[in-house]
Amino acid sequence: MKKVTKPQALRKIIHIDMDAFFASVEQRDNPKLRGKPVAVGGGSMRGVVAAASYEARVFGVRSAMPSVTAKRLCPNLIFVKGRFPAYREVSEQIRSIFLSYTDLVQPLSLDEAYLDVTEHKRGPASATLIAKAIRQEIFATTQLTASAGVSFNKFLAKVASDINKPNGMKVIMPEEALDFLAKLPVEKFHGIGKKTAARMHKMGFRTGGDLRELSEVELASRFGKAGRHYYRIVRAEDHRLVDPNRVRKSVGAERTFSENLTEVKEMKEKLDFLAERIYGYMVDKNNFGRTVTLKMKDPDFQINTRSRSFGGEVRELTRLQEIAHQLLDENVAEMPVVRLLGISVSNLEKEHEGEGVQLLLPFPEDAK
Repeated sequence: MKKVTKPQALRKIIHIDMDAFFASVEQRDNPKLRGKPVAVGGGSMRGVVAAASYEARVFGVRSAMPSVTAKRLCPNLIFVKGRFPAYREVSEQIRSIFLSYTDLVQPLSLDEAYLDVTEHKRGPASATLIAKAIRQEIFATTQLTASAGVSFNKFLAKVASDINKPNGMKVIMPEEALDFLAKLPVEKFHGIGKKTAARMHKMGFRTGGDLRELSEVELASRFGKAGRHYYRIVRAEDHRLVDPNRVRKSVGAERTFSENLTEVKEMKEKLDFLAERIYGYMVDKNNFGRTVTLKMKDPDFQINTRSRSFGGEVRELTRLQEIAHQLLDENVAEMPVVRLLGISVSNLEKEHEGEGVQLLLPFPEDAK
């Protein structure tokens, strides 16, 4: 006799995403920046944009964009140095508001989080009204705006939060979900990047409805393991829980330099600096990993990554630095000039379903 699986009860999930967070904090704290195109990050020719205000985004400026490109797109762009202590302070204020409504808060970064308000501490029974109240409290407390997505699973809430940005909200009810996803362009699906979306377009798939025409086997044959994920999400199937105790799967740090590095000795000095930051985090969390990955980027933005795994956790700073040096020595001939170096440690002891954390380091002009 075939076993019948009981359907999972619908949850009330909210995804809150602050609007242009770093740049908005800068505009709030400096009235002269309000209404102007602002980029947080490196203003030098070799810098990288960490965040852009909506006034800058109109010109095509985006995070992770080289500063020289951003300046070319927006000649009046104003660069400001990142102030991460200030961003953390605001993030803690926002987190306190979340926790006043529910204990089921899963932060994704300083400026966004999932909340499960199925059983809430205070406020109305409606998740929509709770999301509205949270956004109002955030603005009253921080003078910053937030956008929200409300639905019955995490995937839909995440997608919904982007629909009416900035300072907007989108609600996707259970009876609306399939029609919404059928019309949604594939590039709007969370987790489908530009390259994958372009590949889908070439195959003739432009919307969720197009993907829904394929079986799970057909999607897997075209997109591998991700294809099985696409099969579920286009059918609004996402049973992941909001996990307030999520443990990180990796910890990493990287840095873009104001000038290219060409000497191996200097590269190793920079790697030692990054390793110290990562090691400090692992010690603080008592969470060490078995896999070390080196990331290198050259002046043409080509990226080279190399990893090495071990039978036990890397628990000593000198050992982490030694491994990073070895990976560099083995690969520097392939990329002798670099503009960025990064280290990450994964296969952590407390690994659980979650994502990596990227440590916040100074931008090139801030560093000594």
